[in-house]
Amino acid sequence: MASLRLDDQLCFGLYSASRAVTSLYRVVLAELDLTYPQYLVMLALWERDDRLVKELGAELNLDSGTLSPLLKRLAATGLVERNRQADDERSVRVSLTAAGKALREKAVNVPDVIGDAMGLDDAGLARMRGELDRLTEAVNAYRDALSPA
Repeated sequence: MASLRLDDQLCFGLYSASRAVTSLYRVVLAELDLTYPQYLVMLALWERDDRLVKELGAELNLDSGTLSPLLKRLAATGLVERNRQADDERSVRVSLTAAGKALREKAVNVPDVIGDAMGLDDAGLARMRGELDRLTEAVNAYRDALSPA
């Protein structure tokens, strides 16, 4: 019989770990004047600049109601530019400004700080990421199978 003790629940362990890591990011990212969700947007843009909001939302798994305010704040701080597409007014393209590109150099040590805090070397981080990816895929597939089409 499955235990209903809080400490036996995987969901609570994931929740606690997520809160701890996000809290650490909050402290580390304060030096960059970024929130954690803004950092995720910047990571995606540093990896591939000049993209549609729709593409960014799909990659980050964020809906436009969440992503649009993030992008507005990043634009207000001068890190990104948002431009409506001439051929489709509903589409908005986001690109890094010079300041946004320069911020990447200041952020380059963030992954190392987080890895050090977790007590994981590069190989350990890669294994953890792989396990989390497999967990996410399995849970999403299970949820999709339960959901009516």
